[in-house]
Amino acid sequence: MAGRQRQSCGRSAGRVVLLAALLLGLCCRAAPERIRYAIAEELGRGSLVGPLARDLGLSAADLPARKLRLSAEKHYFTVSGESGNLYVSERLDREELCGESASCSVSFEALVQNPLNVFHVEVAIQDVNDNAPRFLRDHFQLEINEFTAPGARFALGVAEDADVGSNSLQGYELEANGYFAVEVKESQDGSKFAELVLRRALDRESEQSLRLVLTALDGGDPPRSGTAQLCINVTDANDNPPVFAQDRYRASLREDAPPGSRVFNVSASDADAGSNARITYGFGEMPAKVLQKFAVDAESGSITLQEALDFEDTRGYTLLVEARDGGGLVVHCEVEVEVVDVNDNAPEITLTSVSSPVPEDAPAGTVVALLKVLDRDSGENGQVSCELSGEAPLSIVALPGGSYKVVTSSALDREQASEHRVTVLARDRGSPSLWSRAALVLEVSDVNDNAPVFEEAAYSAYVAENNAAGAEVVRVRARDADAGANGRVSYWLAGGSAGAASSVSVEARSGAVYAQRSFDYEQCREFAVAVRAQDGGAPARSSTATVRVFVLDRNDNAPRVLWPAAAGAGAGGAAAAFEVVPRSAEAGYVVAKVVAVDADAGRNAWLSYELVQAAEPALFRVGQHSGEVRTARAVSERDAAKQRLVAVVKDHGQPALSATATLHVVLAESLQEALPELSERAASGDSAAELQFYLVLALALLSALFLLSVALAVLARVRRAGPPAVLRCLGAQRFSVAGAAFPADFCEGTLPYSYNLCVAPGRAVAEGAWVPPPPLPIVPVEELVVGEPCGKRSPSSSAGAGEPPSDADAPQVCKRARSRWRHQSWREPINQAKARVPGERGHPAAVTRRRLRVPLLAEAERRWSRNRRCRSRRSVLPPQAADSPGGGQSGSVPGSRGERRRGAGSSRVRAGAELAALRRPLRSPRRGAGRQRGRRQEGGARRAVPRMAGRQRQSCGRSAGRVVLLAALLLGLCCRAAPERIRYAIAEELGRGSLVGPLARDLGLSAADLPARKLRLSAEKHYFTVSGESGNLYVSERLDREELCGESASCSVSFEALVQNPLNVFHVEVAIQDVNDNAPAFSKAALDLEIGEWVPLGTRFPLEMARDADVGSNSLLTYQLTTNPSFTLDLKESPDGSKQPELVLERELDREKQSSFQLVLTALDGGDPVRSGTVQVRVNVTDANDNAPVFGKSVYEARVRENLPAGSLVLRVRATDVDAGSNGRVSYSFGNVPDGVRALFIVESDSGEVRTAGPLDFEEKSKYSFGLEAKDGGGLTVHCKVQIDIMDENDNAPEITLLSVSSPVPEDAPAGTVVALLKVLDRDSGENGQVSCELSGEAPLSIVALPGGSYKVVTSSALDREQASEHRVTVLARDRGSPSLWSRAALVLEVSDVNDNAPVFEEAAYSAYVAENNAAGAEVVRVRARDADAGANGRVSYWLAGGSAGAASSVSVEARSGAVYAQRSFDYEQCREFAVAVRAQDGGAPARSSTATVRVFVLDRNDNAPRVLWPAAAGAGAGGASAAFEVVPRSAEAGYVVAKVVAVDADAGRNAWLSYELVQAAEPALFRVGLHSGEVRTARAVSERDAAKQRLVAVVKDHGQPALSATATLHVVLAESLQEALPELSERAAGGDSAAELQFYLVLALALLSALFLLSVALAVLARVRRAGPPAVLRCLGAQRFSVAGAAFPADFCEGTLPYSYNLCVAPGRAVAEGAWVPPPPLPIVRTEELVVGEPCGKRSPSSSAGVGEPPSDADAPQVCKRARSRCFP
Repeated sequence: MAGRQRQSCGRSAGRVVLLAALLLGLCCRAAPERIRYAIAEELGRGSLVGPLARDLGLSAADLPARKLRLSAEKHYFTVSGESGNLYVSERLDREELCGESASCSVSFEALVQNPLNVFHVEVAIQDVNDNAPRFLRDHFQLEINEFTAPGARFALGVAEDADVGSNSLQGYELEANGYFAVEVKESQDGSKFAELVLRRALDRESEQSLRLVLTALDGGDPPRSGTAQLCINVTDANDNPPVFAQDRYRASLREDAPPGSRVFNVSASDADAGSNARITYGFGEMPAKVLQKFAVDAESGSITLQEALDFEDTRGYTLLVEARDGGGLVVHCEVEVEVVDVNDNAPEITLTSVSSPVPEDAPAGTVVALLKVLDRDSGENGQVSCELSGEAPLSIVALPGGSYKVVTSSALDREQASEHRVTVLARDRGSPSLWSRAALVLEVSDVNDNAPVFEEAAYSAYVAENNAAGAEVVRVRARDADAGANGRVSYWLAGGSAGAASSVSVEARSGAVYAQRSFDYEQCREFAVAVRAQDGGAPARSSTATVRVFVLDRNDNAPRVLWPAAAGAGAGGAAAAFEVVPRSAEAGYVVAKVVAVDADAGRNAWLSYELVQAAEPALFRVGQHSGEVRTARAVSERDAAKQRLVAVVKDHGQPALSATATLHVVLAESLQEALPELSERAASGDSAAELQFYLVLALALLSALFLLSVALAVLARVRRAGPPAVLRCLGAQRFSVAGAAFPADFCEGTLPYSYNLCVAPGRAVAEGAWVPPPPLPIVPVEELVVGEPCGKRSPSSSAGAGEPPSDADAPQVCKRARSRWRHQSWREPINQAKARVPGERGHPAAVTRRRLRVPLLAEAERRWSRNRRCRSRRSVLPPQAADSPGGGQSGSVPGSRGERRRGAGSSRVRAGAELAALRRPLRSPRRGAGRQRGRRQEGGARRAVPRMAGRQRQSCGRSAGRVVLLAALLLGLCCRAAPERIRYAIAEELGRGSLVGPLARDLGLSAADLPARKLRLSAEKHYFTVSGESGNLYVSERLDREELCGESASCSVSFEALVQNPLNVFHVEVAIQDVNDNAPAFSKAALDLEIGEWVPLGTRFPLEMARDADVGSNSLLTYQLTTNPSFTLDLKESPDGSKQPELVLERELDREKQSSFQLVLTALDGGDPVRSGTVQVRVNVTDANDNAPVFGKSVYEARVRENLPAGSLVLRVRATDVDAGSNGRVSYSFGNVPDGVRALFIVESDSGEVRTAGPLDFEEKSKYSFGLEAKDGGGLTVHCKVQIDIMDENDNAPEITLLSVSSPVPEDAPAGTVVALLKVLDRDSGENGQVSCELSGEAPLSIVALPGGSYKVVTSSALDREQASEHRVTVLARDRGSPSLWSRAALVLEVSDVNDNAPVFEEAAYSAYVAENNAAGAEVVRVRARDADAGANGRVSYWLAGGSAGAASSVSVEARSGAVYAQRSFDYEQCREFAVAVRAQDGGAPARSSTATVRVFVLDRNDNAPRVLWPAAAGAGAGGASAAFEVVPRSAEAGYVVAKVVAVDADAGRNAWLSYELVQAAEPALFRVGLHSGEVRTARAVSERDAAKQRLVAVVKDHGQPALSATATLHVVLAESLQEALPELSERAAGGDSAAELQFYLVLALALLSALFLLSVALAVLARVRRAGPPAVLRCLGAQRFSVAGAAFPADFCEGTLPYSYNLCVAPGRAVAEGAWVPPPPLPIVRTEELVVGEPCGKRSPSSSAGVGEPPSDADAPQVCKRARSRCFP
């Protein structure tokens, strides 16, 4: 047929079409057909199945084109590509493929292409007998009791055969035997199983087991078989009870054996077999106490210890052990356990009595404590020895009965030890030895034998002045070694310095010293009081300490300004101080010095100065520490002539106090010039600046005219009258004739400078209206330095021992300072200095010169004191004064070297000895006084001790004989009474208050002795009490012998009787006798026994023994049993004498006749009267296992749904057994079932419920059948059948398999083209397995169903790859179950391309922007065209296709990427835009193309700088004559337009935007230029001071990046008209830039000419007045301007540094009335060298270069005289 088709194809196209239609019809007709084949299983590979191609209607020639193949889901078969035959490719096993199904087949699909089609093929697999029957187990075990009746049936295992039909299992055969046969049974499903039937009764004694072979046979040809081994064990009946090897066992065990220790192992045997011979062990009826101690292993019979044993509690145990076999028969035996004692109890220490406290004067041997030691162990383990451990004067003495007494071994001293702590150590003799300890604390009571002792012999306290009355000053503390009232110390004042008693008080209890009033440092600086401390003993003891109180200074005095005096402070309050400062004064000029003092001391007197108010704050400054007022800068003409300065003086106290000083300064070259200012001081000095300017100008003009006229008049008269007084002052003597003077009430402070005021002697007061101050008393300088003229101490010494701490408010105490240093004070009259003394060196006006030593030790002392602060016991003197031999004394030292005179007429110097003492080392510190006080105190203590000892010896002497006699008597009594033990005997249960015995009489004490001896009993036992009146011993609590002693034969209570005065102990023992107060008792109310009905006669059953707590004859027991024909009572006597009751079986038991018995057992003791106890004995008769279980049904059926959860109930089987007890208890289990059934089901052994164990799957197996068996407690079994049907559920979703996919598909494929084949399978059955399919997704595809669950996917319309290059759909398969399940599979169909699209540009026209000056080859733009086709059809290439003129040479295009590149660099100024055409073409055949236009725009860059058009640059005009200039009138106002700068830029846009800026101008504030306009305008009005010629330079910038610029120069002439400007213009070439330099030289020349003119005028005037002689004014200028006597100081100056001096010169001949200055009285003069350096007269200071009368060169350096030892006196 294929050959005819090829021929017809060659002949005509019409036939081809007709043949294709015919073949398509054949395929459509064959599609629904199913081809079937049948083969046997187990065929080899390559076996022929059938001619598949022929059956499909395909010839061998059609196979290559049609591509016949099979679906890929199953690989059992293959098709030949040449012949088209179907062959076997893998081994086929029907049992593996289809399991137990009767029919088996394999289905698959055959696929052909061109066109795509599918055919269904089914191959049936036929069974062969290739499997033999097989038992699930090769060995079966059965246990059958010998009681089993014949006819009983036992289910056997089921054999399996995988074959089906006649080849499956057909029957069973059993090996021949005499007892069993096999029967074949068929179940409802047709399966066959075997049952074993008992034909004859079994006899275990004749044959215990049987081994048989079971055979299973199938129906194949030849038949196959399988065998299994059947083992049958015959179980025995329980007819023999257990038997112990011994009736009584003995064992011993140490009491320290740990729990779990093995005690003994009992063993019993049983002649029976199986469970009847399995013996379990347990305890019989025993007390709970014993059951808690021991345990027995039920299997091995090993007895172990559960709880620790205690020999002291129980010394032995009797255990009742029973053995029980599996049938319930019981036998008993006894185990006696002896407890062996070990040393496991440490001694127990009990403190019976402690006598605490004990007085410290108690004699040695005093009994202080009684104690008792007890060890519960026995033998050597209980023997104890005691000793004391610890440092204490105590010893221990043993007493009989385990008692000990503790006595003192030596004298006690409470001050050394107020209590004694010892440890009583008790140790036994065991191995290893045990010990225990008890702490004994003995307190020692005090005796007043110690006096109070102060912590320090002398106290130092520091109190700040102005303290509150009642403030605490210091707290003294004395300690008394005694205790209680003897050590309670009280304080009071016992004297002190004058007036000290009223200043302070002391608190008696605490020792706190309080201030009674407020102290004043200026009035009283220290005082001392004595404080006495006394204890509360009898007699009282006391001691005394000294308290020295130092008053500390507080800042309560403000500084006082000495100079300048406050306004109005002088006589009449005329005027305040003023100073004249020349206007030529430079910076640092000394104006004046503010002098102030402070009455306080230390830091409170340190002063600092500050300028707080001034008309010109920047003109003056004041020294912070010196008080000097200096100029801070040079005085200028603009400064006001009158200046008022206000300075504040502050001290360094907390808080700081201050005072103000007002100083008036006049800026004038001379005093005459300053006088008008002084007269006008009341005028307004604070007027406005403008008014001052005009006033000064008018005053200057008027003064010039006035002075000119006055000068002419004065010069005319000067020849006749001579120089006036004011001029003569300038030439007068300017030396002070007196020494330095200070106010007499000055006390202390720092004065670092001195001043000399020189006043003309004959000057009148009315001249200046100055009122003289009162005369000042003169004080020698030596007294100022070392003395205290006002009665106050030197400020350099605050507390004697050192400087007090910084906190002045806190009371400061120096506890151990033993020496002190104080300044010497002198109180000399202040008028001893002489006004004038004949001077040395021949000068008539010489003054007394004394060498001054400044005590600069104060600062060093303060630094040293801060570091020490009373921390050591050594001397607290400053380092300079610590070496002085008089450092610790006060008062003057007569005869010192400083008081010797040097020459006639010299004054006494009293400070020399003190200053010399300060410089000399302190060779003998003040330690002698301390040692003397120590010796005195020590001596007092030594004297006190003998006196106390004497009194003690006297008291001891009086009573020594009595003590010795009494001690001997008591010792004899104690020694006689110690070994005695008093014994009594009483019956138990006596009532309270019953008499035990006359204890006091037996101890030898009478009733009269009892109150003093204090007879009492030890406290550890409270059973007895003793009468305080009669001394008899009575019962205080109920006594129960059984509670006290348990089972012990003897019982007694021991205790101690104690007596005092002296302390002693006696041992008492009371024996407790037993009475018959306890009846016999059983541990349980009823005894239960279980006895099998097969138990033989004579069997004995032990019963529980009764317990009687009494002892002796009261505890002997006998037993009685109620009468019963089946049982009797027998008593078995134990070795310890006890009787064990046993129940004996006398008649056979029959459970069917009587199942239980009720008996009563009675126990009787041997007391009088007899006591008894009963217990009920209940006997239960147990049954024999003679009935097998019986099922309710032989076959149980159930229907369950698949997928049940694990544990779900399937069904319940039930079997009943008429036997009782364990024989009637039925358990259920599986029979011989496959492992697959056990994995899916479980059976509850007790309830018979069958439950699921795993998931059930209907698709794997729809039905299960298995067997169950029921077994009773005796081993009898019965079987039943269980059949379970599984119901299907819709639990499997459809499975989709893609068989074939034709991808890709060309986009021009016609509609209806088959693109995919797929198959859908659902494993469920019925409607759950019926499936429908559909496509999900937007695609031109549809699905068509085919027979056999196959589907094909075809195109439903034309395809377009450009719209969708692939189609993704989802095949959705859904079944018809409830609920419905579904599944999906993705199908991807690719569409292949056809070249049907031309390239398309993204844009029809492109615009590109390129900055000029670009690099050649730079990318201009990138064009892109897209082709919707794929592959070569969509691959686009580019080239140029024309453009504007010259554009082709400017750019190029890359063919692959479409990038357009610049061929050269563009210039915006030459070409701003051009256009080119670009063509895009694809790679298809035929090719397709399109064109786009590209327009290129060139962008401007800032590559051209601005160009200035006007003003033109210099030289740029015609001939380069000159630059541009503008004339501006001087009357021009602000905003006047001068010119306009004009500039252009060749660039465009922001690059051409210009801005203007003025960068250079002679007057920058005069002109400005418009930022954007370029207009040059005046910024302010033109003034006359502006230069006539102005040169302006402006910069012009564009806004490019970076910006470019150009400059323009403009010359401006300030003139009202052009004619006025011409001279300036004509001189421009001569150099207009040197105007400033020329002005400087012109002014310099003018100044030199003016100076020469004034000099010539002055020389002419001097020549005119030469004949009249020099006036006084000029003579003053030539006088000596140095003080002859040197700097002077006030007489009461105390300390400080003096580096400078100043001279104020006033005309000597001036009248007093002229300036109202009254000269002070003559002052003694002291040389500065002596004050500062301290060198001898006539020598210069080595530290100063200044001469006599001159200040030192270094104004700030303090000058100190350190070790000069000589003085110069006139």
